[in-house]
Formats: sequence, C-alpha cells, structure tokens
Amino acid sequence: MNTIEKALMHGLFVHLHHNIDKVIDFSQFKKLNDMVAKNSLGELVLGPDANDDAAVFRMPNDDGLVVAKMESHCSPCVVRPYDGAATGAGGAMRDVVAMGARPLFLLDFIGTSSMDEKVLVGPCGFKGECSCGKCKTMTSGERLNLMVKGLRDMCQTMEVFVVGGGLSTSFSDIVPAVVVTVIGRLVIDEPLTKPAKNAGDRFILLGETSNDGNDTLYRAGLVKTMRPAEALFDREKATMEAALEIIKTGKIKSCSDLGAAGIGAAVSESVRFGGLGAQINLASVPVKLAKITPEEILICETQARMLFQAASQDIPEILAIARSHKVAAAEIGQVTDAKKAVFMYEDKKIASIPHRLPKGFIK
Repeated sequence: MNTIEKALMHGLFVHLHHNIDKVIDFSQFKKLNDMVAKNSLGELVLGPDANDDAAVFRMPNDDGLVVAKMESHCSPCVVRPYDGAATGAGGAMRDVVAMGARPLFLLDFIGTSSMDEKVLVGPCGFKGECSCGKCKTMTSGERLNLMVKGLRDMCQTMEVFVVGGGLSTSFSDIVPAVVVTVIGRLVIDEPLTKPAKNAGDRFILLGETSNDGNDTLYRAGLVKTMRPAEALFDREKATMEAALEIIKTGKIKSCSDLGAAGIGAAVSESVRFGGLGAQINLASVPVKLAKITPEEILICETQARMLFQAASQDIPEILAIARSHKVAAAEIGQVTDAKKAVFMYEDKKIASIPHRLPKGFIK
C-alpha cells in the first residue's frame, strides 16, 4: 500500500469528515423524519440517511424542490482565514449544485475567541509558535474580519444572498468555528444523486486541477504543514453556470462536487455507494500547472471543480457546454463492474481504492 492509498483510505474510511455516521446515529433522524412526515404538508426527498451531497425537500404547495447543505471549514481558517472561509462557502454551494440546484442564500456561524486575544495565522498556526517566518500575529477580531470578507466575497461572486447567521466569542481553541448553510432550488424535476448508476458510463471533470489543498494528506499525518485550497472566485462562478446548464440537458446520471480528497474521494465514494467500480486516467485531467504529480492530481482539493457521469454518446455535448463558459473539461475515465476505484497515470497505477477498509489498516 503506497502513501497516497493510505491517505485516501484514511480520509474515506477513518477520518470523521467522510464518516459522520460512526459518531452520529442517522437512524434516529430517519425515525424522527418518518414520524414528522405523517403530518407534514411537505416532503423530505433526501435526508441525512441518504449520505449524499445535500438534502432535498419539497415545500408545502410547491411543485419545486429545495436543496440545503451545511458545511464547516474550520481548520483551513487557521492557515488562511480569508480563503478558508471563502472556500467553505464555495464548497457548500457546489454541494447544492451537485444535486441539480442553484444556490440562492447562505447563513453563516463563526465561533472564535475574544476579539482582543492574539492569534497566530499561517502555516504554524496549529503549533501556536512560528518557525517558518511566514505567519502573522493578529487579534481574533482581525482574523474574524478576514473570514467575514471571504464569505462576503464568495457570495458576491456567486450572486448568493447572505440572510443571517451567528457569532460566538466564547471559543478558546486555536481553531475557529466557521460553518455555513446554503439553500438552493432545483433547476430540474428530480435531484441528481452521488451513487454511480451504470457500468460503461463516463466520468467528466469540469475545472482545472492544481496542487493546492493538501488537507487529506495533513489529516492522515503524511505531511507536516497544511496548505488549504485557494479561493477561485470567478472560476467558481463559471463552473457553476456551466454545470447548471449541463444538468438542465437531462444527460447527467450522477454528480459530485470535488472537495475533501479531490478526485480520489469523488470517484471512490460514487462507485462505492453505487456498488460499482471506476477506471480513471489522471493524465486526462485538465491541470493548471505544468509541473504537477499524478498523486497531486488525484488527491489535492483545488476548488471550482465538478464531476459528472454520463453516457459516452453525450460527452461531446457536455464538453461543448463547459467550453462555451470557458471552463476546462475532459472525459477522465469510466464506470466499471469492479468493486474498486483504480487510478492510473497513463500506464502507471497510482492508487487502487477498495470499497472496504483492508484488514489491519488500523492498528
């Protein structure tokens, strides 16, 4: 098992970001929602037990569907408060888009220490003492202003209302709380879902990949310094508009945004949830940098990217729409009958991710 496989399997099967159900009993919410549904005029189409990118709800006396997603982006705000908050908002918006909806409004919550307390911002922020010479000491209030500006700028770019939120200054930890909720409305009749549907369908990636966003490697203890993803405002907007136009064609069978663990997680979760497999050629991925390793292409968390699945005959139309919005796009692989996701770079195998955690992985 190589390093990148260890990082991906840790992220997919061990770290609680992808495994909330290990600490929260979703069945209790399923029972509650079933009870509420008996008397409700609305309908919960996809709830937390679906484990998809976002929840989907039908409002009373409304033929359309509402999509909701809550996401935290706390750790990246230790290193880059502005980008960390902005990418948290952008990631939640992409989750809404992944279900087939346009984001409409956002609520945010920020929890931090008292406004005049000193905090260290930068690569050494988790240590509390700078050894790299790149960190800045500022007040918690100054850091708060950076996070609020990041949220505001992303919402301005994406044309999403900020309708409310909350603030607490009772936090004493190094890591601030940055949580956003995004609400959107479906642009199609039924929601898209994450699980792969058919062997033979093709994977199409929208957006360019860079080497920013190594959170998964950091959490797995495989790198010493976290490099959070950079906020890509105009590219985020272009990707959203391209994605929504593509979704409206009715040609997309499955969809995921690319957040934590990048292409690796988006592909692996989709085929695992669908009981299928994947064969991906990372050499086909549109990249922003001339010098980028296959491992970085696989796992880095560059923003403004979406992953679609569609039949092979529909690929030209999908690519043409993406390019009409000046968004890079490419077919990068296909769904298979195998019960694993295999990631190649031309003829070299980079990683093979099974549907279950191998025995002995956790010691």
